[in-house]
Order: sequence, then structure tokens, then C-alpha cells
Amino acid sequence: MSYLVLARKWRPRRFAELVGQEHVVRALTNALESGRVHHAFLFTGTRGVGKTTIARIFAKSLNCEQGTSADPCGECETCRAIDAGRYIDLLEIDAASNTGVDNVRELIENAQYMPSRGKYKVYLIDEVHMLSKPAFNALLKTLEEPPEHVKFLFATTDPEKLLVTVLSRCLQFNLKRLDEDQIRGQIAKILTAEGIAAEDDAIRQLARAADGSLRDGLSLVDQAIAYCGAGTDGGRLEGAAVAAMLGTVDRNRVQALLDALAAYDGGRLLDEAAQLAEFSPDWGSVLDALGEALHRVQVRQLVPGVDVGHDAVEVDALATALRPELVQLWYQMALHGRRDLQHAPSPRSGFEMTLLRMLAFRPADSAREQPAMPASSPAPARGDTPPRGPARGSAAEAARAALSAPAPDLVARPERPPEPRVAPAPKPEAVVPPMPSTPEAGGLLVTDTEHWLSLVARSSLRGPVRLLAEHAAFVAHHDGVLRLSLAPGDEHLKSPSLVLQLGDALASMLGGGVQLRFETGEPRGDTARVRHARERESRQAQAEQGFAADPHVQRLVEVHGARILHDTIRPLGEN
Repeated sequence: MSYLVLARKWRPRRFAELVGQEHVVRALTNALESGRVHHAFLFTGTRGVGKTTIARIFAKSLNCEQGTSADPCGECETCRAIDAGRYIDLLEIDAASNTGVDNVRELIENAQYMPSRGKYKVYLIDEVHMLSKPAFNALLKTLEEPPEHVKFLFATTDPEKLLVTVLSRCLQFNLKRLDEDQIRGQIAKILTAEGIAAEDDAIRQLARAADGSLRDGLSLVDQAIAYCGAGTDGGRLEGAAVAAMLGTVDRNRVQALLDALAAYDGGRLLDEAAQLAEFSPDWGSVLDALGEALHRVQVRQLVPGVDVGHDAVEVDALATALRPELVQLWYQMALHGRRDLQHAPSPRSGFEMTLLRMLAFRPADSAREQPAMPASSPAPARGDTPPRGPARGSAAEAARAALSAPAPDLVARPERPPEPRVAPAPKPEAVVPPMPSTPEAGGLLVTDTEHWLSLVARSSLRGPVRLLAEHAAFVAHHDGVLRLSLAPGDEHLKSPSLVLQLGDALASMLGGGVQLRFETGEPRGDTARVRHARERESRQAQAEQGFAADPHVQRLVEVHGARILHDTIRPLGEN
């Protein structure tokens, strides 16, 4: 008895069936309808978001026997063969298994021949970044000037590893991670079609665990069906069973942790941690859930009109009881605790220390309900007032060291009066000077080259759009217009989609809309790429000088006639 997994059974076969990639579908549809079809396409994105699926539908659109269109018939022999994975003119190549230059040369030789059945011979190369550099170089000429009957479709999860010369020869489409609601809706639709009953909480947990990948989500649904015995008589996907399968934490446990923190009840807090330990949870996931709950509390506090979800912890009471800056502080501690779990003596102790850190530090000027001091602490003398500043300078410094983001002055609890107030330690100077605000642009102003380079360095840009930013030099910024320059040889990096992505990223960093204008010419100042190259050259020179100055090396040269091969020397930490 054969069973087709849900991810394959429900794989989209038409553009209309795709979920969450409307920007790519629109561009490909317009290209097909207008007949302006480029010879090479690059689809990037994380796993399970539809890269190879879109490529197959595109190949079907090109070769459908009813004619090239954005809506292939799905009924002709060509469409059925492509859906079944047996179409002779669609060559799917796994670059992870065929990385060598010989494989690419064979591909190039076969590309010269006309297609056997269809109008186009389509090469779909998955995980193309795995090709070796010689293989890429062998492909470049054919990629730039391919035969009219050949189309290249590339897919990769890591576009940063592709050569710029390859990127410049392709139309690039970045597929987005699907949000939780999109995955939840598709899972619910598929379960209904399959006749499998499921609780809303079970679907919600599966959609969240998918982490932006619909394919991963459907694989988890298959696993949950087997685990819960769903699809059989009386079987259904239940929230508790799915939580046990995934190792996730019941939201009631998260609520109990937050309640204990809000009440400043250390005993109850550790009791809740002990009860969690009985389920052997992933402690990192518990901190993730705690952070998500704190996010909802903060949204309720600062933007009351936004829906925080019906499946969340009860946020109203927490939003009223906690100061907004305390929620921010706890959120930062949850993030840093998640990062530091791998360095803890054990994951559980790292988790408990994160909770105790939340318990220990509070804003110094908190006017809300203060916890009663333990009986072991000396009572304050009449007329004495517990200090409102940091109780110990070292405690304040420890808190600042634990949090990379600026935070209010912190105070260790319980307080022990009547200890003297200690002025907070001076904050270290920022590496990058603050950028002045500009009311005209509604955000921050990039004033010079150094500010521009710091923006690029701090950004989370990746792939082709980061290459564009690193090759661009600062010219000026005023009236909401940021002017950048590109050298004549780098103009190919300036595609409309990349300019749009760069503008969106800069707007979020500068706090206001940014209009980008590019000029062509030799940069007046440094670009990030030039700065990095200069730093690499400096490190290389220092490495060569240090190696040549080593007494042992000098003895080998002088006594044994050894010769230093400078091109083999690398700075420490560099390949």
C-alpha cells in the first residue's frame, strides 16, 4: 500500500495555487504574457517556500502544448509529464551532487542540441551555490549567451555564495518566508480536504513549528497524523498530543511563569521551572514562548487597538501590572538567555538563571508595587529611606554587561538599606556617532561616508542586495533623498527589485521613508567593499611581516636556505 506524503500530494501545479509568493508570480506572469522571457532566473529563499515548485510551473508554462502562457492547461502530455517528473526536456540537476566542472561541461555540450519534444530545453539547477568555482566559470559564457531554445532556472538557499558575475546574468526573485496565518490556513484547508478532524490549537502549533516553511509544516502534519492516529475512527489532531509531539510548552505554563515574575515570587517561579523539567522541554523554546508572550504584553500596553491573538496568554492583567520598560527589560533578558543557553553548565540551570535575572533587576525608579523584603534582611531604621539609585555599582554594571541594548538604571533586589547610593558607571563611548534627526525626512540623516558605512555594517542585508549596498558610495542625503554612486563596472547590480529592497531596509533603520538615487562615476569616498579590501590587505601585510620576523623562520632562512612563499601566508582566522 503506497502513501504519497502531503507535501508532494498537495504541491501546487499552477501559479494560482501558490501561497504567499504573489510578487514572484506577478513578475513571471507578466513576462510570459508579454513574451519577454529572460534566459536565466534565480529563485532564492529558505527551504520549503516554493523555489523548485515555481520553477517547474514556469517550465510547464513555457512548454505547454496549448501554447506559452501563465496558465498551462495541465492536461496535455507535456504538462502531465512535467508534473510526474519525467519530461525529457526539463533537466533537474542537484548541484550538491554534481559540483564538478566535468558535470557542467556535459550540461553545456547538451545545451547546444534542440529540445526533443517541447519548445524550450529547461535546466533546473537546485542549490546552485554548491557548484565549484571552476564549474561556475565554465558555465558563465553559456549563461551569458545561451541558445534561443534554452532557459536556465536556478534555485538556492544561500545566494551570498554565488559569484557576482553569475548574479548579474540572472533575473533574481527572493521568495518570502510564509507567515503563520498563511501556513495555518493551508494546513486547515488540506486537513479538511483529507477528511481529518483537528483542533484549532493543534493547527496553530503546527503552523508555528513550521517556521515559515510550508513544506516543513506539511511534514509535521504527516507526523502528527501518525502520532495522534488521526484519520482512523474517532482519531483527530488534538492540541495536547501535538504539543507533546513537538515538545512545546503549554501556554498556561508561560502564563504561570509571568504571573510568578509579576508577583516577585521566587519560590513559585522555581516551582514552575521544576514542573516544566518533568516534561524534558527544549528550554530554548520555553524562552522563545516567554519572549513571544512579553511581545504581546508590550503591544497591548503601547498599541492597545492591535489584536494580539486569541490563543495568547492573558495579557490584560499583565499589561496593567507591569511597567512598559520592565517588559522591555525582561524581553531583552529572554533573548540573551536564549543565546547563552549553550554556554550554561546545563540548559535547565541556564533557563533558571535567566528567570532569576528577571527577578533580580528592575528599573530603579519603579513606582509600582514593590516586593516585601525577605525576613532575613534587616529592617530599615525609622526615618531611613531605601536608596532609589543602584544599590551597588557592580550590580548596575553587571546588568549593563548582560544587555547589549541601552536599558534604564538597574537595581538589585532585595534592597539592603541603608547602603549608600553609588553613581552609575559612565557608559562607554559609542563606536558610531549618533545621526542627527531631520524633520524634513521624518527620520535620521546620513551625514557622511562613515555614517553610511556604519549603516551597511549594522544592517541585516544579505545576498545580492547587500552586494549593492557594499558597492555603493555615499554622495549626499537631504530632503528624504539619499544619493549614492556606483562605479561604471558595478551598474549591473542596480536592478529595480534590489533598489526597492535596499530602500525598504534603510527606511526601517533610519525611521522614515528614503528615496534612493544612484549616480554613475568613480566614488568620491570609500565603499564598504573597498574598505573591507583595504583592511584585508592590511591584515595580510601584518601577517607576512610577523611571519618573516619570527626568529624560528629567520633561522630556517639563514641556516637552511628556506624560502618564504608569501602567497601561502594567511592571517589567523582567515582561510
